[in-house]
Amino acid sequence: MKRAFLLILGLFCSMCLPACSAFGAGETLTEREPSQQEFFAMDTYMTFSAYGEGAGQALREAEEEIYRLESEWSVTDKGSEIYRVNHSGGMPVSLSDDTAEIIRFVLDMAEETGGALDPTIYPVVSAWGFTTDENRIPSQEELQTLLGEIGYDKVELDGNLIRLPEGMELDLGAVGKGYAGDLAAELLKENGVTSALLDIGGNIQAVGSRPDGSGWRIALRSPFGEGQIGVLEVSDCAVVTSGNYERYFVGEDGREYGHIIDPETGYPADNGTASVTIIAEEGKTADALSTSMFVKGLSGAEEYWRTHRDFDMILITEDGHIYITEGIESSFTLNSSFANMELHVLETAADE
Repeated sequence: MKRAFLLILGLFCSMCLPACSAFGAGETLTEREPSQQEFFAMDTYMTFSAYGEGAGQALREAEEEIYRLESEWSVTDKGSEIYRVNHSGGMPVSLSDDTAEIIRFVLDMAEETGGALDPTIYPVVSAWGFTTDENRIPSQEELQTLLGEIGYDKVELDGNLIRLPEGMELDLGAVGKGYAGDLAAELLKENGVTSALLDIGGNIQAVGSRPDGSGWRIALRSPFGEGQIGVLEVSDCAVVTSGNYERYFVGEDGREYGHIIDPETGYPADNGTASVTIIAEEGKTADALSTSMFVKGLSGAEEYWRTHRDFDMILITEDGHIYITEGIESSFTLNSSFANMELHVLETAADE
């Protein structure tokens, strides 16, 4: 699960634009307050904001779409498709198109990231108590047993038919909000909305730009406590951050254990990474990569970016270094309060 590491700045600032024909005489797009929809779904609070005629109705439809997807993908709702798959006893289950597509996507991303993202890790996450808030440190023997029962490559998906080995469980939490954000954004666009911002529990989905044509200003919270590391200006993309600094527990051994589990070891990822922010065209991609790049750590994430180069990244290490990819160098502004942190720009030319 992602937490609200991203803050939206200046959403309701007033700006001057020529009159738009969708409004009354002399009224401009930015003189109107945006339509807003606030609700709780997918175990998080969401705030959708959009400008323009018909935006209110479009947002209500987007909210209903989120509820519909939650009813299909919930791990705990006994009426959901994922619950039915997880309790199928190894028998094949027929899926709806949406569920089959998101499972196909997450399995592809699991393969693409070398297993750093694994949708079958849920039993291990549960063993640490992150699904129940009853945290504990599992024994090495217990983890080895659980690790022997997971593995995205064991999932059989043929069209809309899935078979999960008995005892295995799927969880779409690492991509669900991002995928839902993509579908909600597409719905808004189909309804004529060209300027909107969807805060999906910290996942940010931007539809177009702000009404005046400038980018949306997204503040990145510090993974070290209070404050904002900096501000990122974006348009028509998704921004997702992963980090362990809000969801962790201190064990009896005095160590902190975060909720992002490394599928290879069964232990919380511990590689010196404080947070990873991904900027990508699609929310599902940003969601998947923010988790998997956190698991990979700095060297693995940098290598993956150099190989793919279809996303941008801000990676902050525990020792106070910030690494950003060259595509967002001009869009990211470091807060003066964190000027002591060393900023590194990852450039494609470095390996060409």
